Amino acid sequence: MSKFMNPALSGLETYTPGEQPQDMKYIKLNTNESPYPPSPQVLAAVNAQEAADLRLYSDPESRALKQALAARYGVEPENVFLSNGSDDILNFAFLAFAGGGPDTGRKAWFPDITYGFYPVFTDLHHIVAMQIPLKDDFTIDPADYCSLGADGGMICIANPNAPTGLTLSLKQIEGILKANPDKVVLIDEAYVDFGAQSALPLIRQYENLLVVQTFSKSRSMAGARLGFAFAQAALIEDLETIKFSTNPYNINRLTNAAGIAALASDSYFSENCSRIMETRSWTKAALEELGFTVLPSAANFLFARAAGLSGMEVYRQLKAKGILIRHFEKPRIADFNRITIGTREEMETLIEKIREIIREV
Repeated sequence: MSKFMNPALSGLETYTPGEQPQDMKYIKLNTNESPYPPSPQVLAAVNAQEAADLRLYSDPESRALKQALAARYGVEPENVFLSNGSDDILNFAFLAFAGGGPDTGRKAWFPDITYGFYPVFTDLHHIVAMQIPLKDDFTIDPADYCSLGADGGMICIANPNAPTGLTLSLKQIEGILKANPDKVVLIDEAYVDFGAQSALPLIRQYENLLVVQTFSKSRSMAGARLGFAFAQAALIEDLETIKFSTNPYNINRLTNAAGIAALASDSYFSENCSRIMETRSWTKAALEELGFTVLPSAANFLFARAAGLSGMEVYRQLKAKGILIRHFEKPRIADFNRITIGTREEMETLIEKIREIIREV
């Protein structure tokens, strides 16, 4: 770090993305990417003419894509926010609704085991982070979020949660919304298309609800970096203020075109989601036959613990055999690993390699 770095930022603990080693060809089951390519419509949309037009700025309002999203999800364009990946939206939301420093009294509440970017954003924006422990079975207790007092700020809940894959019901989310009328409640739905229920229908009733989704997972566009959010118009205006104070052109022309085409490809992506869910069920059963504890998941990954082997050991041995999974070092989950659901063939290879590891032990 240079001597010029702002001292207030010098101690930031950054987010650690899933590793991308280049030393050999791996089966990548560590970053929750789709195993299937984007739809043919998406590939056609990213064409030579669009590439030629890269000399021109993109539409800073992404009007055509907003209209397509609004039509697809039954809302108005004024209820839609777009940005460069859902992480960008999360960053803006933490700044807009919980930032300002500890003297403001605003805070951010989220589970102690969840998406690792939440504490990074609180650190970056000098937000008081209130991490609420998951229950012993790794579920979120909604009651923990219904007696937080009058302090303003933001509650952030991933649903399904990561890395567990567990969910809250709409009734439970609505209870949190009702109990916190002076706080924004952000529901991070990055994995909602793999078996969970979206909170989107509740935005008409609750001015404090912000629902965040992404094209990265179910729509096979992680590399395009495209996230979107739904809320009542006033919350969307708040996020637009942050965006236009940061980088108005943050969605490029190719991504705009790809996003519109993806929304016209719903049947393709729905079929892929069904295939992933079927493979998830098969993989869960196969792991349990091998003695693993596997949490019920509504995401495109499984959270699993081996019997008699540490999480780190399973991770290391699988990596040596050409398969990447994700290991976390927090004490409560150190014996678990998160395993992305790939193709059926990839998951069969995973199970075969795990059998080899067990025999070698």
